[in-house]
Amino acid sequence: MITSIYAIPLAVLFIILSVRVITYRRANQLGLGDHGDKSLMKRMRAHANFTEYTPFALVLMIMVELHGPGAIILHVIGGLLLAGRLAHGYGFSASPPKMNLRVGGMALTFASYLVSIGALVYLVMGPV
Repeated sequence: MITSIYAIPLAVLFIILSVRVITYRRANQLGLGDHGDKSLMKRMRAHANFTEYTPFALVLMIMVELHGPGAIILHVIGGLLLAGRLAHGYGFSASPPKMNLRVGGMALTFASYLVSIGALVYLVMGPV
């Protein structure tokens, strides 16, 4: 399944973002919460943003795949999502943050959503 090709690197990115939070907490002996630590908050938000957007994007992608479209549309969706999440994660995590990568990453992520939605509408309802 093509969705799996994109789920794998996205899962690795999720682990990287998680480990960044965990290692910072351990190094600075910070337990639950953010303790007002701006660096920790930034790491937590980068991880949270990934967690908020990626799973549903993958659900949409697998729904498209289950309808059996050509591989190209799935690679477009997966490529947009992966590029978007990489750009956003890097832009958010950089010091200072790189706003152009954050904004571009979100635009690519939303583009993957829109392509998935469009594909589902077409595949479920037929040409309009």
